[in-house]
Amino acid sequence: MYQVLFAFVFTFLFTLSDEQLLKTSLQVTVRNELGNLQEGVDVQLYESAEDYNNNENAIGEKQITDSKGRANFKNLESKVYFVNAEKGEANNFGGAEKTETLAANKVNKVTIIIE
Repeated sequence: MYQVLFAFVFTFLFTLSDEQLLKTSLQVTVRNELGNLQEGVDVQLYESAEDYNNNENAIGEKQITDSKGRANFKNLESKVYFVNAEKGEANNFGGAEKTETLAANKVNKVTIIIE
């Protein structure tokens, strides 16, 4: 009985493609102008330049960078996003604010510089 169940589960797992298992996500790494990783930065995503400029209609919850300067966003669509990163007076306004179109079913990575 257990052998049949194991065979079924084993077969099921191998029939799933990577596309079914891995959702589109974005890992944002934040550094300062000297290249140092920045912990505790508020990071938000927006779907349009207008929303980014008006600081409204953010995608999902605000993420805060960890000790490695990373903030992760999951279950995204494969498209361009605008990234807002702020810590105190430092931010990325006027810098790298827009991602490339995210690759579907992959972990996409960008680095943002705050000044």
